[in-house]
Amino acid sequence: MAYRKLGRDNKHRRSMLATLTKQVVMNESITTTETRAKEVRKFVDKMITYGKKGDLVSRRKALAFLHNDKEVVNKIFNDLAVRNANRNGGYTRILKVNERRGDNVLMVMLQLVEGPVAKKEEKKSAKKEDKKVEKKEAKKDEATAEKKKATKKETKKED
Repeated sequence: MAYRKLGRDNKHRRSMLATLTKQVVMNESITTTETRAKEVRKFVDKMITYGKKGDLVSRRKALAFLHNDKEVVNKIFNDLAVRNANRNGGYTRILKVNERRGDNVLMVMLQLVEGPVAKKEEKKSAKKEDKKVEKKEAKKDEATAEKKKATKKETKKED
């Protein structure tokens, strides 16, 4: 199968995934097991992609999956779609937290990624600019240090 069954029958699994998706959208972060997080990530990404499309069909698909929760759908279409307008997928991240006491299963934090993605060219140009600024500052520091040394020598000669 192309998906994880999570030890549930079809209706229970779909309901659980929809609920977890709603929680991620509303709270922007949840703590759950690794397998659930990996499965929920697919649906969160799909809902944000629907929000970015913004048409009526996408809104109806999102409402159908999220149990007609209009508050969540409005947040997806009005807030998350705008925030992720420049991002092509990868709207979530999974951070490992610890093992759950009792059954020792790995717990993770599923979060929505914040901010737009900087393009590679912008990153390179920003790094080059940072290096140029650092070089200029280093030259200024060296010049001021030389001036201080020169003034110290002059004061010693005068004494």
